[in-house]
Amino acid sequence: MTPIKPHCDVEVVVCGAGPVGLTAAALLAARGIEVVVLEQNDSTSDEPKAISIDDEALRVFQQAGIVDQIMPVLVPGTGTRYYDGAGTPLFHAKGPQPFRLGFPFKNPFAQPDLERVLADAVTRAPNVSVRFGNRVSGFDQHPDHVSVHVQTATGASTVTARYVLGCDGGRSATRLLQGIDMSGRSHDQVWLVADTVEDPHTERFAMHHGDPDRPHVIVPGLNGRCRYEFRLFDGEGDPQQPPDFELIRKLVSRYRVLEPHQVERAVNYRFNAVVADEWMIGRSFLLGDAAHMMPPFAGQGLNSGIRDAANLCWKIADVLAGILDADVLASYQRERFPHALATVRMSERLGRVVMTTSPSMAARRDRRVAAALATEDGRVYLEQMRYRPPQHYIDGLVVPGDLPAYVGVPLGQPLVFDTATHAVCRLDEALGTGWSLIGIDVGDEHWQGVESVLTAFDATAAQITLADHMPGGGRRALIDVDHALISEFIAYAGRFVLLRPDHFVAAAWTPDHTEDVIGGVLSWTPGVVVPATPRQGVVSHG
Repeated sequence: MTPIKPHCDVEVVVCGAGPVGLTAAALLAARGIEVVVLEQNDSTSDEPKAISIDDEALRVFQQAGIVDQIMPVLVPGTGTRYYDGAGTPLFHAKGPQPFRLGFPFKNPFAQPDLERVLADAVTRAPNVSVRFGNRVSGFDQHPDHVSVHVQTATGASTVTARYVLGCDGGRSATRLLQGIDMSGRSHDQVWLVADTVEDPHTERFAMHHGDPDRPHVIVPGLNGRCRYEFRLFDGEGDPQQPPDFELIRKLVSRYRVLEPHQVERAVNYRFNAVVADEWMIGRSFLLGDAAHMMPPFAGQGLNSGIRDAANLCWKIADVLAGILDADVLASYQRERFPHALATVRMSERLGRVVMTTSPSMAARRDRRVAAALATEDGRVYLEQMRYRPPQHYIDGLVVPGDLPAYVGVPLGQPLVFDTATHAVCRLDEALGTGWSLIGIDVGDEHWQGVESVLTAFDATAAQITLADHMPGGGRRALIDVDHALISEFIAYAGRFVLLRPDHFVAAAWTPDHTEDVIGGVLSWTPGVVVPATPRQGVVSHG
């Protein structure tokens, strides 16, 4: 049933045309949602702030249909190499299961390039309007919409929308104008960041140097670009002053000769480790730096913001389409807050360990890392970056059932042979951008019991067999071609898997538990009354 919509200028307003806001607009546009993007600056940013984008984020761009435009501005990266206090390589962190998500693991880029590509892709969408020079000055929350007050060079105006996404950075107007605080701390250390050109570095990985005399980071980019980050000490600079070129020249002199025209941008900064107390204010939401700010040492700031957009945008689209009840939007903070907070804390810990200025602590760190690398478990932990907090939703749009470890987690996208098209493609390409219901070695006779789930979520149906034979029954099948599909789904053998549009497992169950699970998943849909003792496949709509 399609809900009655209030009269609004647009369905969603996105505040902020940075990478997170433009990603959110692209995701919504791909789902047919009308979007207005409001940006107070006159154009996209020329400041190369974020420097690394991971395979999860690239998969989100794939879902938005724009990844082919993004790839040319990236270096296909191979992770991060860590060096000890004497400058000797310790280990190279490349992440677990390379290419499991279909893209290189950790990829350097220049933020101005990414923003220009995103803005171009979004403005080409017929259902998106990007309005630069529009400063948000206030919000009025109503039961069925939000009024967004805007100041431009020619005067004031108001835009009404069903929902508002605040992707407007650390000084977010969406957050500040609505009185939301952030919890955490700011750090006293000052770092110098210099983005240079005509650089000799060609490595496809970041380099973290744990030299206690001068902790620093090097991230080579495309076409001779390279970022240098150096810890500063008392008297060398503060965030209120631009860095002195002679200091920059001195700091990079061990790696290159630097001339003034080769510095694209240089700033001194302190970093924050804070998370907003509330991420949903009426019909408005906070994403990216508006919701959380973290130290840069794990390269997760921008990537966490893109995870926010990936979690929220499909929910809003499904609410607007009448597939989900509006109450499910409260799951956004319940699902994303714990992982964002854990990532902030991990980034702080990594900075304390890797970038310590204590010679004794650095020496102790190097000894412990060497000892860990001498063991199989320690080497896997470090080289596969197992210290990064995993994404596992235990609260929100999930029904853990009897397989809680494998529900609320993202699936990869291996190659599959799709019997519907008789072609090999990635899993996401086969399943599309909506819900999917997959049966893994489930008998054809059990599918009738899940028809209500297929109908309620307008889900794509497919079956997977883990054996070397063709499934029967004439239903669409996805066939393993390189054992990656089997590895991804073997834990779900003999079960149905309900896969959310963001590739997280919403529920997994054996056919004899279908009746138990249907009540949970259908409770997310509007106007659905589930009997206290539901009969298999029966659902009524109010």
